[in-house]
Amino acid sequence: MKKDTEKKEKGENTKGKIKILKDGPYLVSGSIPVTKETIVTGIDGNPLKWERVGEYPVQETYALCRCGQSKNKPYCDGTHTKIGFDGTETADRRKYVDQAEAIEGPDLIMIDAEELCAKARFCHRAGNTWNLTKKSDDSKSKEIAIEEACDCPSGRLVAWDKNSKKAIEPKFEPSISLTEAPYRKISGPLWVKGNILIESANGTMYEKRNRVTLCRCGKSRNKPFCDGTHFPTGFKDGDPSIE
Repeated sequence: MKKDTEKKEKGENTKGKIKILKDGPYLVSGSIPVTKETIVTGIDGNPLKWERVGEYPVQETYALCRCGQSKNKPYCDGTHTKIGFDGTETADRRKYVDQAEAIEGPDLIMIDAEELCAKARFCHRAGNTWNLTKKSDDSKSKEIAIEEACDCPSGRLVAWDKNSKKAIEPKFEPSISLTEAPYRKISGPLWVKGNILIESANGTMYEKRNRVTLCRCGKSRNKPFCDGTHFPTGFKDGDPSIE
Protein backbone atom coordinates (compact mmCIF):
# COMPACT_ATOMS: atom_id res chain seq x y z
CA MET A 1 0.00 0.00 0.00
CA LYS A 2 2.85 2.38 0.87
CA LYS A 3 4.52 1.82 -2.52
CA ASP A 4 1.24 2.45 -4.36
CA THR A 5 0.78 5.70 -2.42
CA GLU A 6 4.30 6.82 -3.27
CA LYS A 7 3.72 6.09 -6.96
CA LYS A 8 0.50 8.13 -6.96
CA GLU A 9 2.29 11.04 -5.29
CA LYS A 10 4.91 10.94 -8.04
CA GLY A 11 2.20 10.84 -10.71
CA GLU A 12 3.05 7.31 -11.84
CA ASN A 13 0.35 5.09 -13.30
CA THR A 14 -0.70 2.15 -11.17
CA LYS A 15 -3.78 1.38 -13.26
CA GLY A 16 -4.18 -1.16 -16.01
CA LYS A 17 -2.03 -3.30 -18.24
CA ILE A 18 -1.74 -4.42 -21.84
CA LYS A 19 -0.77 -8.07 -22.25
CA ILE A 20 0.41 -9.08 -25.71
CA LEU A 21 -0.86 -12.55 -26.56
CA LYS A 22 1.35 -14.75 -28.73
CA ASP A 23 0.27 -14.27 -32.36
CA GLY A 24 -2.92 -12.80 -30.97
CA PRO A 25 -4.50 -9.58 -29.73
CA TYR A 26 -3.68 -7.03 -27.06
CA LEU A 27 -5.46 -8.07 -23.88
CA VAL A 28 -6.26 -4.88 -21.95
CA SER A 29 -7.26 -4.88 -18.28
CA GLY A 30 -8.01 -2.24 -15.68
CA SER A 31 -10.95 -0.36 -17.27
CA ILE A 32 -8.66 1.68 -19.52
CA PRO A 33 -10.80 4.00 -21.67
CA VAL A 34 -10.61 3.85 -25.46
CA THR A 35 -11.21 6.85 -27.70
CA LYS A 36 -10.70 7.72 -31.35
CA GLU A 37 -8.57 10.73 -32.30
CA THR A 38 -7.98 12.25 -35.68
CA ILE A 39 -5.17 14.42 -37.04
CA VAL A 40 -6.23 17.94 -37.99
CA THR A 41 -4.03 19.71 -40.53
CA GLY A 42 -3.09 23.37 -40.83
CA ILE A 43 -3.26 25.64 -43.85
CA ASP A 44 0.10 24.30 -45.03
CA GLY A 45 -1.27 20.76 -45.11
CA ASN A 46 0.89 19.53 -42.25
CA PRO A 47 -0.53 18.03 -39.04
CA LEU A 48 -1.46 20.73 -36.54
CA LYS A 49 -3.32 19.11 -33.66
CA TRP A 50 -5.24 16.08 -32.41
CA GLU A 51 -9.03 16.09 -32.15
CA ARG A 52 -11.12 13.54 -30.28
CA VAL A 53 -13.93 12.30 -32.49
CA GLY A 54 -15.45 9.48 -30.46
CA GLU A 55 -15.21 7.07 -27.57
CA TYR A 56 -16.04 3.47 -26.80
CA PRO A 57 -17.92 2.04 -23.81
CA VAL A 58 -15.62 1.48 -20.83
CA GLN A 59 -14.92 -2.20 -20.10
CA GLU A 60 -12.90 -3.83 -17.33
CA THR A 61 -11.14 -6.12 -19.83
CA TYR A 62 -11.16 -6.34 -23.61
CA ALA A 63 -9.03 -7.60 -26.49
CA LEU A 64 -7.91 -5.19 -29.22
CA CYS A 65 -7.16 -6.47 -32.71
CA ARG A 66 -3.45 -6.72 -33.55
CA CYS A 67 -3.56 -8.54 -36.89
CA GLY A 68 -5.46 -5.73 -38.63
CA GLN A 69 -8.13 -7.97 -40.12
CA SER A 70 -10.82 -8.31 -37.47
CA LYS A 71 -14.31 -7.57 -38.74
CA ASN A 72 -15.15 -6.20 -35.29
CA LYS A 73 -12.48 -3.51 -35.03
CA PRO A 74 -11.12 -2.26 -32.78
CA TYR A 75 -11.83 -5.52 -30.97
CA CYS A 76 -10.46 -8.95 -31.76
CA ASP A 77 -12.84 -11.45 -33.37
CA GLY A 78 -10.40 -14.36 -33.63
CA THR A 79 -9.40 -13.72 -37.25
CA HIS A 80 -5.71 -13.94 -36.29
CA THR A 81 -6.08 -17.72 -35.88
CA LYS A 82 -7.73 -18.14 -39.29
CA ILE A 83 -5.06 -16.20 -41.19
CA GLY A 84 -2.06 -17.57 -39.28
CA PHE A 85 -1.01 -14.15 -38.02
CA ASP A 86 2.66 -13.91 -37.07
CA GLY A 87 2.85 -11.47 -34.16
CA THR A 88 6.49 -12.11 -33.28
CA GLU A 89 7.85 -9.20 -31.27
CA THR A 90 10.98 -7.79 -32.91
CA ALA A 91 11.36 -4.39 -31.21
CA ASP A 92 14.64 -3.26 -29.68
CA ARG A 93 14.35 -3.87 -25.95
CA ARG A 94 16.91 -1.24 -24.96
CA LYS A 95 15.66 1.74 -23.00
CA TYR A 96 14.47 4.74 -24.97
CA VAL A 97 17.48 6.89 -24.05
CA ASP A 98 19.85 4.18 -25.26
CA GLN A 99 18.16 4.10 -28.68
CA ALA A 100 17.96 7.87 -29.11
CA GLU A 101 20.16 10.65 -30.40
CA ALA A 102 20.26 14.18 -29.02
CA ILE A 103 19.89 17.35 -31.13
CA GLU A 104 21.06 20.30 -29.10
CA GLY A 105 19.83 23.86 -29.46
CA PRO A 106 20.35 27.02 -27.42
CA ASP A 107 17.40 26.41 -25.06
CA LEU A 108 16.20 22.91 -25.95
CA ILE A 109 17.60 19.44 -26.40
CA MET A 110 15.50 17.21 -28.65
CA ILE A 111 15.87 13.49 -27.97
CA ASP A 112 15.02 11.44 -31.04
CA ALA A 113 14.63 7.64 -31.33
CA GLU A 114 13.91 7.33 -35.05
CA GLU A 115 13.17 3.60 -34.88
CA LEU A 116 9.95 4.42 -33.01
CA CYS A 117 8.56 6.75 -35.67
CA ALA A 118 4.85 6.17 -36.40
CA LYS A 119 4.79 8.63 -39.34
CA ALA A 120 2.28 11.00 -37.73
CA ARG A 121 4.32 13.87 -39.25
CA PHE A 122 3.67 16.54 -36.62
CA CYS A 123 7.42 17.21 -36.79
CA HIS A 124 7.15 18.70 -40.30
CA ARG A 125 5.33 21.93 -39.43
CA ALA A 126 7.10 25.31 -39.56
CA GLY A 127 10.37 24.06 -40.93
CA ASN A 128 10.57 20.84 -38.85
CA THR A 129 11.30 20.06 -35.23
CA TRP A 130 15.04 19.68 -35.57
CA ASN A 131 15.59 23.07 -37.21
CA LEU A 132 13.28 24.68 -34.67
CA THR A 133 15.30 23.12 -31.84
CA LYS A 134 18.47 24.65 -33.25
CA LYS A 135 16.71 28.04 -33.16
CA SER A 136 15.20 27.55 -29.71
CA ASP A 137 16.61 30.83 -28.40
CA ASP A 138 13.70 32.29 -30.41
CA SER A 139 10.60 31.92 -28.21
CA LYS A 140 8.24 31.03 -31.06
CA SER A 141 10.57 28.40 -32.50
CA LYS A 142 10.97 26.89 -29.04
CA GLU A 143 7.20 26.86 -28.47
CA ILE A 144 6.48 25.08 -31.76
CA ALA A 145 9.29 22.56 -31.28
CA ILE A 146 7.83 21.63 -27.89
CA GLU A 147 4.30 21.38 -29.32
CA GLU A 148 5.49 19.09 -32.10
CA ALA A 149 7.43 16.84 -29.73
CA CYS A 150 4.45 16.56 -27.37
CA ASP A 151 2.08 15.75 -30.25
CA CYS A 152 4.36 12.90 -31.40
CA PRO A 153 2.20 9.91 -30.38
CA SER A 154 4.98 7.33 -30.38
CA GLY A 155 7.24 9.29 -28.06
CA ARG A 156 9.96 9.19 -30.70
CA LEU A 157 10.58 12.86 -29.90
CA VAL A 158 11.01 14.18 -26.38
CA ALA A 159 11.95 17.81 -25.73
CA TRP A 160 14.22 18.64 -22.77
CA ASP A 161 14.50 22.10 -21.29
CA LYS A 162 18.19 22.98 -20.95
CA ASN A 163 17.60 25.28 -17.99
CA SER A 164 15.55 22.92 -15.82
CA LYS A 165 17.19 19.80 -17.28
CA LYS A 166 13.76 18.15 -17.34
CA ALA A 167 11.79 16.38 -20.03
CA ILE A 168 8.71 18.25 -21.26
CA GLU A 169 5.88 15.72 -21.42
CA PRO A 170 2.13 16.11 -21.94
CA LYS A 171 0.03 15.06 -18.95
CA PHE A 172 -1.98 11.97 -19.78
CA GLU A 173 -4.34 9.79 -17.81
CA PRO A 174 -4.04 6.08 -18.67
CA SER A 175 -5.94 5.67 -21.94
CA ILE A 176 -5.75 4.27 -25.46
CA SER A 177 -6.62 6.21 -28.62
CA LEU A 178 -7.26 4.77 -32.05
CA THR A 179 -5.61 7.24 -34.39
CA GLU A 180 -6.85 8.38 -37.78
CA ALA A 181 -5.19 10.45 -40.50
CA PRO A 182 -8.05 11.48 -42.80
CA TYR A 183 -5.83 13.81 -44.83
CA ARG A 184 -3.91 10.70 -45.90
CA LYS A 185 -7.03 8.49 -46.00
CA ILE A 186 -5.54 5.97 -43.57
CA SER A 187 -5.96 4.74 -40.02
CA GLY A 188 -3.00 4.84 -37.68
CA PRO A 189 -1.75 2.91 -34.66
CA LEU A 190 -2.97 2.55 -31.09
CA TRP A 191 -1.78 5.54 -29.10
CA VAL A 192 -1.10 4.28 -25.59
CA LYS A 193 -0.88 7.05 -22.99
CA GLY A 194 -0.18 7.52 -19.33
CA ASN A 195 2.54 4.99 -18.44
CA ILE A 196 0.42 1.90 -19.02
CA LEU A 197 2.30 -1.33 -18.40
CA ILE A 198 2.89 -3.40 -21.54
CA GLU A 199 3.75 -7.06 -21.07
CA SER A 200 5.36 -9.12 -23.81
CA ALA A 201 4.01 -12.49 -24.88
CA ASN A 202 6.99 -14.05 -23.08
CA GLY A 203 6.07 -12.38 -19.80
CA THR A 204 8.72 -9.66 -19.71
CA MET A 205 7.81 -6.00 -19.39
CA TYR A 206 8.55 -3.24 -21.87
CA GLU A 207 9.92 0.04 -20.57
CA LYS A 208 7.06 2.05 -19.12
CA ARG A 209 6.62 5.33 -21.00
CA ASN A 210 4.14 8.19 -21.06
CA ARG A 211 3.31 7.58 -24.72
CA VAL A 212 3.95 4.83 -27.24
CA THR A 213 2.23 3.58 -30.40
CA LEU A 214 1.32 -0.07 -30.89
CA CYS A 215 0.82 -1.58 -34.33
CA ARG A 216 -2.77 -2.45 -35.24
CA CYS A 217 -2.39 -3.04 -38.99
CA GLY A 218 -0.44 -6.25 -38.34
CA LYS A 219 2.39 -5.33 -40.72
CA SER A 220 4.95 -3.47 -38.59
CA ARG A 221 8.51 -4.76 -38.73
CA ASN A 222 9.03 -3.38 -35.21
CA LYS A 223 6.29 -5.26 -33.35
CA PRO A 224 4.62 -4.59 -31.02
CA PHE A 225 5.35 -0.95 -31.88
CA CYS A 226 4.21 0.91 -34.98
CA ASP A 227 6.80 1.63 -37.67
CA GLY A 228 4.52 3.54 -40.06
CA THR A 229 3.75 0.57 -42.32
CA HIS A 230 0.03 1.38 -42.09
CA PHE A 231 0.72 4.22 -44.54
CA PRO A 232 2.14 2.31 -47.56
CA THR A 233 -0.30 -0.56 -46.98
CA GLY A 234 -3.28 1.81 -46.82
CA PHE A 235 -4.69 0.41 -43.57
CA LYS A 236 -8.24 1.51 -42.84
CA ASP A 237 -10.10 0.91 -39.60
CA GLY A 238 -13.60 1.04 -41.04
CA ASP A 239 -15.19 0.94 -37.59
CA PRO A 240 -18.40 3.00 -37.31
CA SER A 241 -19.35 1.93 -33.78
CA ILE A 242 -17.98 4.85 -31.79
CA GLU A 243 -20.27 6.97 -29.66
